[in-house]
Amino acid sequence: MHALSPREVLCLWEWGQDRHPLERALGFLAVAYPDASWEELVHLNIGQRDARLLTLRELTLGPRLQGFDECPRCGERLEFALAVADFRSPARVDGEERRLEVEGFEVHFRLPNSLDLATVARYEDPAKAHHRLLRNCILEVRYGEESVEVDGLPESVHAALAYRMEEVESQANLRLELTCSECESVWFVLLDIASFFWGEISVLAKRLLRDVHNLARAYGWREADILAMSAVRRGFYLEIVAG
Repeated sequence: MHALSPREVLCLWEWGQDRHPLERALGFLAVAYPDASWEELVHLNIGQRDARLLTLRELTLGPRLQGFDECPRCGERLEFALAVADFRSPARVDGEERRLEVEGFEVHFRLPNSLDLATVARYEDPAKAHHRLLRNCILEVRYGEESVEVDGLPESVHAALAYRMEEVESQANLRLELTCSECESVWFVLLDIASFFWGEISVLAKRLLRDVHNLARAYGWREADILAMSAVRRGFYLEIVAG
C-alpha cells in the first residue's frame, strides 16, 4: 500500500463523481493495491476493507481525523479530532471459524463483504435489507442433527446473529460518543470511514485544482509538473504568488 499522490487524488475524485459509495471505497483500494484484482477486493469483508481504508487515509492525510457533527438536541456544532490508531482493531485471521449457538440452533456464518452490501443497496425497507444481508452470510444452520432452512429461523436467532457479527468485526462499526458543550446531551455517531475519506478527498482535490490554477496562471506551468511537486515546494510558490 502507498499513500495517494496528488495526481491519484484528482483521478479518483473525478472518477468517483457518479459512482456509488461502495465503488468509491473499492476504487481507493484498487489504486493503493495495484497488484490486487477487483475480485479480491470485493470479497474482503467490510471490516478488512475498512481497516485498509483507514490505513490508506492515515498514509495520505495523516494520523488524525477531524470532523464535526451537530447536537441533535440543541443544534450546537461540535468539532472533534481523533487519532486513527484509536480506531484500529486487532487483525483477525482470515478464514477463522465463525459459529453461533443460540436457542439450540448452530449457525455457521461469514462476515458481509461489498458484494453483499451491493445486493441490499436497492432495498427501500431497512428491515428487509437487514434480513437479506444476514441470509446471504449464513452458510449452514443445524438444530441437533438436522439441517434447518435459513427462512425457518426465528427472529430471535437473526437478532443474535446480527449482534454476534457486530461483535466479531468491530472495525466495520466505528462509533463515536459525543457530548454537547452547551446542553451536555450525549449521542453516538457511526463513523463510516469510506464516506468520511471520500469527503476529505473531495476537499483536497478542489484545493489541488485551485493550486494548479493559481500556479499555471502565474508561471505557465503544466498541471502534471505542478502536481509532481512536493506539498512544501508547491506551498512556497503559492506564498510568492499571493505575496
